Amino acid sequence: MQNDTLSAPAGVPEQMHLRAFGRTGLKVSEVGFGSWGIGGQAYGAVEKKQALDALARAQDFACNFVDTALVYGDSELVLGEFLKNRRSSWIVATKFSGQEEGLTATIERQLARLQTDFIDYYQLHWVPRGKDESLYEELAKVKQSGKARFIGVSLYTVDDIDFILRRPEIDGVQLAFNLLEPDPFMARADALRDSGKAVIVRSALREGFLTGKFKRDAKFADANDQRHEWSAEKIAQTVDQVERFRFLEPEAGSMVVAAARYPLSFAPVSTVIMGTKSASQADSNFGRVPGGRLSPESLRRIRDTQVELSLGLRWQRVLRRIGLAR
Repeated sequence: MQNDTLSAPAGVPEQMHLRAFGRTGLKVSEVGFGSWGIGGQAYGAVEKKQALDALARAQDFACNFVDTALVYGDSELVLGEFLKNRRSSWIVATKFSGQEEGLTATIERQLARLQTDFIDYYQLHWVPRGKDESLYEELAKVKQSGKARFIGVSLYTVDDIDFILRRPEIDGVQLAFNLLEPDPFMARADALRDSGKAVIVRSALREGFLTGKFKRDAKFADANDQRHEWSAEKIAQTVDQVERFRFLEPEAGSMVVAAARYPLSFAPVSTVIMGTKSASQADSNFGRVPGGRLSPESLRRIRDTQVELSLGLRWQRVLRRIGLAR
């Protein structure tokens, strides 16, 4: 892992570290820009100026990695406008999400939306199996053509990791990893490290709940907010779980920083992408999170709390072996 520091403009703290993006030769900011939110179809509507300001502020803090997808509303279009005269400063990742027109035609549309000649890191939005495995060959051809520099897969389970680690043409993976969801990363952390594949972490804040700002009776009225479909029981349970990690606040300064620094505390992680919709969120995500790790003592206490809450298959299997879990 590289700990080089990216240069920031005058008046901005220089604390954004670079990490190796697997074995690609790229170096990415340890905190990346998650652009689902600025597409306006995940966490409520967002004005274009607000989205552009958020991206500009992230660049002020030396963020150089952005992750998007065609299915993220207007996200690629906003990025395309932002990247004019800035393309060389950013490593751009996007995804094929199974569009009917097929992968090769879809990436052509995305190149136009992003106003670029190539995509730095092109991902499948799921792990194709069986009859869909021909997509890996098509993905490799896109890389060979130069329209994508590197290729990867967004995955969800331990089985997904095991499957992808057997595919040498894949340069990296993206997965959810946070205080409430230690697996599948923790279950395969050593294998991911040994594979040399880039590891992008998403959902570090668990759909915003690990900011610690929500109450048990929180409601999400905007139909464009994915949490609109969450049940009252799920919201209350998630808030209760978050409260068990408040012990991290004194060390990190806030739940946001603590939650984001949790995955950053593991060497196999290349970058943690944080959903950002405004300049003020960028100030927090890119101005406060980088440059720190959680202490070994905090990591041990996190592990113990995850065990107590039965979070993660790894801990459940350990408990089951010693007869303390069903």
